[in-house]
Amino acid sequence: MTDMKQNRTGYGTLLVLCASILFATGGAVLKLIPWSALAINGVRNLIAAAVLAVYLAYTKHQIRFNRTVLTGAVSFIGVTSLFVIANKMTTAANAIILQYTCPVWIIIIMALLFRERPKRRDVLTVLAVFAGILCFFYDSLQTGHIAGDLIAVLSGIFYAGVFMLNTFEDGDAFSSILIGEAVSGILFTPLLLRETVFTPVIWTAVIFLGVFQVAAAYICLAIGTRYTSAIAASIIGSIEPILSPVLVAVIWHEILPPVSLIGAAIVIIAVAVYNILKHNDDKRK
Repeated sequence: MTDMKQNRTGYGTLLVLCASILFATGGAVLKLIPWSALAINGVRNLIAAAVLAVYLAYTKHQIRFNRTVLTGAVSFIGVTSLFVIANKMTTAANAIILQYTCPVWIIIIMALLFRERPKRRDVLTVLAVFAGILCFFYDSLQTGHIAGDLIAVLSGIFYAGVFMLNTFEDGDAFSSILIGEAVSGILFTPLLLRETVFTPVIWTAVIFLGVFQVAAAYICLAIGTRYTSAIAASIIGSIEPILSPVLVAVIWHEILPPVSLIGAAIVIIAVAVYNILKHNDDKRK
């Protein structure tokens, strides 16, 4: 029995790791595609919706339609669209790390909308992450990327919405993602008519984003978290904001300036420590 549990845990850990790696490829692959941000997001989400629909049909997963699911779908459209736009307007590293501030926005939203009083740890995490964000904006004022950084932060707020809404009893992550992908694909794919460059490399990159970076990554994450503890999943998830800038630096020679590098370290460490402490608290309850 113990061996079976260990095998399931190992299987879950591997799937969460695969999801983190696939998510991390987004920044580097997006730079291969010269299309507008929304056209890219439309096509990749249309492809992802087709893949996810096949998976859900195979697993006989029932799609839910309710206010929470639809709000989650809107949040999904927001986070994917804004992330691609941010990648076009700022560095890929800035986009992924600023989106990674998601837990901080959950703390703030819970305090403002649900009157949930933040703990001392929550306040310290918010202050630390904001200090990290200021490091990015300090460099952006000199490089002209401040609009892109603001959009990346906004994508993190929408990402918080996805996580929050799917924790409610009538929420369903797969339903929100599928509806969000389908609507995004239908709305934005027609923008492809404005594009003029359609090389095999571009189509390969777009198909990779749809099949692997979106659909397969979310499927791996959803299955993996069933067999992996929250603490393990959160630690493994920290690989994404670290690996993504590394891939972009290796492939595109896009290096973070020193101050932004300090900001990235502050954000990643603050969020990782927060997740660990929060999990330990939940475990004691």
